[in-house]
Amino acid sequence: MAEFTMPSLGADMDEGTLQEWLVQPGDQVHKGDPVAVVETAKSTIEVECFETGTMGKLLVEPGTTVPVGTALALIEPTAEGPRKREKPRKPEKAEKAEKAERKRPVRPAPRRATPPARTEPARVSVASAAHERGHIEAGPLLRHLAERSGIELETLQGTGPGGRVTRTDVEQAAAAAEDAVPPSRLWVSPLARRLAAELDVDLAAVTGTGKDGAVRADDVRKAAAGPAAAAPPSRPSRPSRPVSAPVRPSEDRAAAMRQAIAGLMTRANRDIPHYYLSTTVDMAAAMDWLHEHNRHSPVSERLLPAALLLKAAAVAARQVPEVNGFWADDHFTAGDGVHLGVAVSLHGGGLVAPALRNADTLDISHLMTALKDLVARARTGRLRGSEVSGSTITVTILGDQGVETVFGVIYPPQVALVGFGRVVDRPCAVDGLLGVRPVVTATLSADHRATDGAVGARYLTAVDRLLQKPEEL
Repeated sequence: MAEFTMPSLGADMDEGTLQEWLVQPGDQVHKGDPVAVVETAKSTIEVECFETGTMGKLLVEPGTTVPVGTALALIEPTAEGPRKREKPRKPEKAEKAEKAERKRPVRPAPRRATPPARTEPARVSVASAAHERGHIEAGPLLRHLAERSGIELETLQGTGPGGRVTRTDVEQAAAAAEDAVPPSRLWVSPLARRLAAELDVDLAAVTGTGKDGAVRADDVRKAAAGPAAAAPPSRPSRPSRPVSAPVRPSEDRAAAMRQAIAGLMTRANRDIPHYYLSTTVDMAAAMDWLHEHNRHSPVSERLLPAALLLKAAAVAARQVPEVNGFWADDHFTAGDGVHLGVAVSLHGGGLVAPALRNADTLDISHLMTALKDLVARARTGRLRGSEVSGSTITVTILGDQGVETVFGVIYPPQVALVGFGRVVDRPCAVDGLLGVRPVVTATLSADHRATDGAVGARYLTAVDRLLQKPEEL
């Protein structure tokens, strides 16, 4: 039996709260499957399984807060299939008798009248009966995957034994749904979902007041209070006792997040000897290429300047590997790839830095799609454990906030952080002529234990060089 433990989902995480199990004992799990939902000081994260096997005993109940490294469950790894057993050798006399029996001529059996065919009652599979009852037997993991993909299990025809719905059925249905015109879906914040479960409120009956009709926590509280609470009284009456609202965790959550960020950044400033570099990058070629690309692309495939900046930062990190990795145990360890951490500000305050894995190998369009998906899931609390840990270098872009220059604090145990500001028009001299060109300020915060200024300068020079040939990114 292997132990499934509370993972470390960042250098600032000391403990986590198990919110929900997505599997049950006896369920088959595969490496990379989400098996639990864990809440940290920053966000709610889906934690993946680290190996393939059968889920054993669940050791921690939902709602329990435990330190990092605590055993949450037991997993029985998938064993090798049983070896083919050799047939026992028969006695010599039995073998001779069997050979003689095979040599004996076979006489045809007398023909018999064919009995009339019996009509057997039609067999109804369990799956069919379940479909008729509107119920499908499926484990929590499958239900979670179906819910995340917007698939109703009752509409699927299972291909597993006995008509059971399998993971493949759900994934194929989700892929087919992406090709079709997507229906309007109700977006609900994680806090609103939690309150709806506590107050027994049907989310389908809640009218959202957030952006694009999103359901917020206040909408759930109003629905729990009932329509009478919203309607003015027809006659004067003494004020009724207010409906007791549940404990509001948003303030506590925000305070815990700020405390976690403060602790990590204090340690980073104390332990990491930072040095800072900056350069001004001419973005004329990059912006011309971007405008031409977007002019011939549908709206859904148009790119933002951030995509070019991120791709240049990732490729430059591959070319200057000294800034791409970790400082631990008094030495530098290079990353196993360029896993670009992207700083994302959250709607309720605070930030997270999920990773775009192998960002240097993604083409620019796929990187843009991955960035949109990552930001959306970060702000709705749907990140996975593998996305909040393992970043080898972090990039922060604050151009959309109007900032022109940003010097960040390194996220330990990384050794570098890249900052980009807003693309602005500035007068500058090119080939002896004065003109106005779009430029962006690129900065580097680096760990002096791992590199010196010369290495940092090579990195920023590589970023500049790559942005002058955007068609090659």
